[in-house]
Amino acid sequence: MIHEDHHVAIVLGTRPEIIKLSSVIRECQKRKIQFTLIHTGQHYSDELDSVFFEQLELPAPDYQLAVGSGSHGEQTGEMLAEIERVLLDVEPDTVLVQGDTNSVLAGAIAASKLPVDIGHVEAGLRSFDREMPEETNRVVTDHVADYLFAPTETSADYLRDEDLDEERIYVTGNTVVDAVREHQALAAKKSTVLEDFGLDSGEFVLLTAHRAENVDDRERFDGLLTGVERVAVDLDTEVIYPIHPRAKNRLDEFELEVPERVQLVEPQDYLDFLELERAASLILTDSGGVQEEASILGVPCVTLRDNTERPETIDVGANRLVGVDPNAIRDGAVEMYETSSAWENPFGDGTAAERILEAVADRSE
Repeated sequence: MIHEDHHVAIVLGTRPEIIKLSSVIRECQKRKIQFTLIHTGQHYSDELDSVFFEQLELPAPDYQLAVGSGSHGEQTGEMLAEIERVLLDVEPDTVLVQGDTNSVLAGAIAASKLPVDIGHVEAGLRSFDREMPEETNRVVTDHVADYLFAPTETSADYLRDEDLDEERIYVTGNTVVDAVREHQALAAKKSTVLEDFGLDSGEFVLLTAHRAENVDDRERFDGLLTGVERVAVDLDTEVIYPIHPRAKNRLDEFELEVPERVQLVEPQDYLDFLELERAASLILTDSGGVQEEASILGVPCVTLRDNTERPETIDVGANRLVGVDPNAIRDGAVEMYETSSAWENPFGDGTAAERILEAVADRSE
């Protein structure tokens, strides 16, 4: 049991971090652990803030830093200074960060200079692509953290390969399982997205494509869309594509045509998107989090990237890595569409938040 005086600060800044830390926040509430929520504002909009926290029935952040967008250096530097100011004011015992964003890097570096323990939730993920800024964020955060909360044994092995101390490594499962299970019930109760779009469960393919290496490169984006069109034709199905404004701007800038069977829709809030994932017959994505969620929900996934930091989804047969070659996309999609969804979820049993706080308790006694 964490001592009642133990104070946990939770740094978050993007929608995936809020989702994946929601179970930790709820577990703190359940255990009556004192906690402070520090929102960097890396992704700032009303939808990602007050409305989003209310929808997920989470407490509002105690600190809203509202840093917003900027270059990697500018954004990270401003967050570093602001987070340090808050930590000096709050004086927590433990700081938790999750994932691989600039908010995570800034939170970890700020805390590393202070007499406070750092816990990295989702430690040990590796794409082995050092050109990805997220890879730098992951590696640096792991090397300054005191608690490395690895989602799987594969991630723990990557940490050991980097000579990180065994006593810092805890295999907890991934909090995404906790989040999906907790939020599925909320989605079923609150979401009307299938009715709104006139969709039947199991009768459509869901597409997400937003990563810079795909949408900022005309040739790759064009190949991706061509491949998706071939999937739609071969499977005789409609594709729903909630498109991020950045990707929409690139479509217009590159003068790319959207395939006839691909329906562009506005970005969806989390509960509506979770319901779209659950009801899809197949998911095409370049998102790491969506690969995880598809695996947990039992929906076949095809990843439109050249590498993935979620190899466990491929190992269990839930996912196929195809890049953006049109024929590879079509072949991978047809193969996954016909696969059984009887794989074993590789990300744990939905008790990651409990294990994380138990680890902190054991070390703090």
